[in-house]
Amino acid sequence: MDLGIAGRWALVCGASKGLGLGCAQALARDGVNVLMVAQGAPALQAAAADLIAACAGKSSASVLFCAADITTPEGRAAVFAMRQDFDIVVTNAGGPPTGDFRDWDREAWIKAVDANMLTPIELIKATVDGMAARGFGRIVNITSSAVKSPIDVLGLSNGARSGLTGFIAGLARSPLAGQGVTINNLLPGAFDTDRLRGNMQGAAEKLGQSLDAVADARRKTIPAQRFGTPEEFGAICAFLCSAHAGYITGQNVLADGGAYPGTF
Repeated sequence: MDLGIAGRWALVCGASKGLGLGCAQALARDGVNVLMVAQGAPALQAAAADLIAACAGKSSASVLFCAADITTPEGRAAVFAMRQDFDIVVTNAGGPPTGDFRDWDREAWIKAVDANMLTPIELIKATVDGMAARGFGRIVNITSSAVKSPIDVLGLSNGARSGLTGFIAGLARSPLAGQGVTINNLLPGAFDTDRLRGNMQGAAEKLGQSLDAVADARRKTIPAQRFGTPEEFGAICAFLCSAHAGYITGQNVLADGGAYPGTF
């Protein structure tokens, strides 16, 4: 399927690996010019080089990268110094640490809210009016399945991401919807990423089990009986960014292999 977005510009955050990289790859394959952002310069540069090589002779996409902490004003300034206008923005920041809410002080809460609620809002604020003026815009916020099915040890993430979800529910239904701008949240369940492996390694150490045993037990809780891949996550993101998804806005799109048991 031709997504109808070749030649447009996308800002993709957390793009050096995992889900963010999957999104950048899917968009670039369809001819979208991509500015990849992540904190770690070596990993980001390597990921960008690989994507440029993969696109050579197959896609007209340009691939740029900016090593910056998108959760800071300085990081965002560095990104927008490279390019001001974007047709597509994929927000994504690393999730806050797990733990017991009794141990989280104000600083931990502010850091989580800054990264997982306020940063996406700042990126939207910086780009959405330009999208509306041009008559096309797609914003996809990578959040978490925990928004629909909270996990007690992910309280920082539950709180910050739920705040973003509530904000987007109102903004997506503002006059922007009539100006060609859609805003949706993409909620990953268990995907084969470094973060998932790190969480399972921590669980394995706590339980005195092997990583393989913990991973196998986790897979068995998922009706699809497997973990998702960044590539298929990227494909979902690319569709939400496409010309065909203009009637989808204000939605929380859950990709979790059927793990969430609810009807709504």
